[in-house]
Amino acid sequence: MLALQGSKGTKVNNAAAERSRLWEKLLPGGPPTLWCPPLTHYRPDGSIDHERIAARVASMAPYVKGVLVPGSTGDGWELADEEAVEVLSLFLDLAPRHGMRILVGALATDHKQAIAFLEKTAATLGERTGCGEPLEALAAARVCGFALCPPKGSDRSQEEIASALEEALVLGLPLAIYQLPQVTENEVSPQVVADLASRYPNLVMLKDSSGRDSVATSGLDLGGMFVVRGAEGDYHRWLKAGGGPYDGFLLSTANCFAAQLSEVIELLAAGRARQAQSLSERLTRAMNAAFEVLRGLPCGNIYANANKAIDHFMAFGPEALDFPPPRLHAGLRMPRQALEATGAVLSQFGLMPSRGYLEGTR
Repeated sequence: MLALQGSKGTKVNNAAAERSRLWEKLLPGGPPTLWCPPLTHYRPDGSIDHERIAARVASMAPYVKGVLVPGSTGDGWELADEEAVEVLSLFLDLAPRHGMRILVGALATDHKQAIAFLEKTAATLGERTGCGEPLEALAAARVCGFALCPPKGSDRSQEEIASALEEALVLGLPLAIYQLPQVTENEVSPQVVADLASRYPNLVMLKDSSGRDSVATSGLDLGGMFVVRGAEGDYHRWLKAGGGPYDGFLLSTANCFAAQLSEVIELLAAGRARQAQSLSERLTRAMNAAFEVLRGLPCGNIYANANKAIDHFMAFGPEALDFPPPRLHAGLRMPRQALEATGAVLSQFGLMPSRGYLEGTR
């Protein structure tokens, strides 16, 4: 219903103009450069720890103004539907306090299940805000759209992937394509993304966590879509301010290193490329070492696990090992040995905080 008529060039131009108007409605100040998929914390009994999440969000709020909830780093693929709804509800309360905007993660390997979740969530936002028009409801709730992966399967053709994404796009809700081959076992091709962008102004964003960056580097006209990188490392190379192809970052490491990542962004914007590179390379080496430490855990994904281990020190400071290890969604506690190794990494790279963000709250 949102397909535009006319020549290819006219369609692209019309879609870009409509997409710009949609962004102005949903993000009046423009999309933030740094986004985060926040961690989900749990109490000892496995219930979601609202207070700890709120404290974590408050600590990164000066630097992060966009959040993907739930995202992969927030256990989005493991959360039961009721848990995902609970986490999202919490962030709907937190976002206005911190000037944040929410991208809702509709994370399911079956695209019809994901579409059902986003339809149900859109209806809930209408009830919550009292707005009958979906875009009005999203804007009132500080929600800027829904992130959707292609359906899972290494044998999926690009035609199948495009068809599945169109089933969501025809609803008219603002959508972001989430490129995550680590889970879906496939990627949306640059040609499919560009074609969908030319026909659907409500395709407003792309998050690419593949590490291959095929869409962003393709040179194809994406009609003003906001394109963010989700892969970690070499942060100084990827933003447009540093000569790269991306408008922003949506990074798991923003949970723990929001201040440092924000500094990289500011240094690039100021033309201080050498300083940006130095800080970027230090963060890259530290995260690579942390990922290696957490690689062998039997549950959870490596991005969530590594950031939970680092977050333990960000919360409790240098004395973090005196506190119970964080609980994982599967019910296990983070092994003490992994925490010790993570603490050593933080100390090695000068990233150990002098005090934790929970100090004064205990």
